[in-house]
Amino acid sequence: MAASEVFAFGVPAESDFGYAQAIRSGELIHVSGQLAFDEAGEFLHAGDFAAQLERTHANMDRVLGHYGATRNQIVSQTLYAVDLRHNAVAAAEGNLAYFGDHRPAATVVGVTELTLPGQVVEIAFVIDTKLPA
Repeated sequence: MAASEVFAFGVPAESDFGYAQAIRSGELIHVSGQLAFDEAGEFLHAGDFAAQLERTHANMDRVLGHYGATRNQIVSQTLYAVDLRHNAVAAAEGNLAYFGDHRPAATVVGVTELTLPGQVVEIAFVIDTKLPA
């Protein structure tokens, strides 16, 4: 069995819900849904899709940085969006801005609600550390 490494931000939600931000399994890193938490674990930008997406991407970068990985090593992502029809353009624009020319496999799922009041976006993803950075 491959060694695993668990990563946490140390925010209250991790212990409240019983999860880690990410776990390494061999060369893959599976990352829990990221959202618009600040460093203290406070949820930001209730109801503001674009601002939440920007903060979510920043938190994705924090996970990548912990593992010494880059956006180019993200092989798949699942983006959950409240009111997808309304937020589809902003989701696409944010995705293109975040990934540039890199194209991971992606699924976008419209949902009626997410965990926190005012939360409108969450992104889970997988990193392959064998890919070039």
